[in-house]
Formats: sequence, structure tokens, C-alpha cells
Amino acid sequence: MPSGKRLDLLNPTPFDWDDSDLALGLARTYRWGGHSAWPLPLSVAQHSIAVMLLRRAASLAPLAPVVELRELLHDAEEGLLGFDAVAPIKPFLGEGFRALTRRLEQAVFLRYRLPAWTPAEHQLHKRADRLAAASEAVHVAGWSAQEVRTTLKIRSAVLAHDPLVDVYDCAPWEPWPPGLAAERFLDALEHLQRRIDEGDGA
Repeated sequence: MPSGKRLDLLNPTPFDWDDSDLALGLARTYRWGGHSAWPLPLSVAQHSIAVMLLRRAASLAPLAPVVELRELLHDAEEGLLGFDAVAPIKPFLGEGFRALTRRLEQAVFLRYRLPAWTPAEHQLHKRADRLAAASEAVHVAGWSAQEVRTTLKIRSAVLAHDPLVDVYDCAPWEPWPPGLAAERFLDALEHLQRRIDEGDGA
């Protein structure tokens, strides 16, 4: 790890990385197999922030910081692994790979004191995640809305408005450079952790 820590992928512990290691790993791990209609690919770090914002926007009541943190970290194991498998190859990776990612996810949940998903909470998360995926497919990866439904089998609507614009005043749907993605992810992570430590329940 850039911090000097060592992560044993086959036997991970919650103490094997720093927050900055995770942020950089997610910023250098790319969605859509690294393919993009833009000069840069879309990082998992940027996607993770977008999912958190979509989940926040869909909630009628303010989300607890730990719930937002769980959304932000929903793909954290991919940053530790340095790999985001595109959907078509996942069935071929086998039970060994699934077990490895589960162990990494468990280490993340322990480190950040995240509550386990309830079925209802996970359904709300998947709704935000699929909404982000459908929108990324069109605006970042270059699929048509019809192809998103027929080829990718994603039934979510495609957003016209990029939720990141309201927070970061960035160009809509443009992937961020890795350094910027890492910085913004780390800022969001540390902000939520401070709120949790201060006992902010809403």
C-alpha cells in the first residue's frame, strides 16, 4: 500500500490499509472495464460518491451518517483488490473469487463499523446503484438507452442530471482524474467518520 501497510488479500484484516490507501485504490480502479467515451475512464471512487448522493436524494428523511458511509463504501473491496469485474465475466470467476471478495468486504465492514444490510436497506441501495449504472452506461460508456435495457439488462431510468454537479460544480458525467477522485472520496469518507464520532444521528 502507498502508506507502507501490507494487505494479505487471502487473509485480510481491518488494519491492513489506511483511508488514503483505500481512496487511491478506488480512484485507480475503473468501471466498465476501463472503457469510456471520455478521455479518462470512470473510477469506482467517483461512482461510489454518486451512489451515496443518489441514495441520499431518494430518502424522505435525512440518512444517518453510518448509512451514508455504508453507501460510500459499498464497493470498497474493489479498491483493495484493484479490480471491478464487468458483469458478463462474474459467473466465470467462481466461488473462490466470491469468497475472496466476501472476506475483503467483511474486513471493510469491521474497520468502519458498518451495520449489516437489512433486506429493505439493500433493496434501496441497489436501486441507487442501478440508477447510477444505467446513467453511467449512457453518459460515460456510450451505450444507448435502449441497449442499457436490452443488452445490459438494467431496467433503471437513465438520469439526465449528474448528481455530482450540485456538490462539486464539475462537468456533467465527465470522469475525474485519479488524483481528484481520490481526494474527493477521502474528503467524503473523513467527513462522515467525523460525524459518526461526534454522535450525529441524522
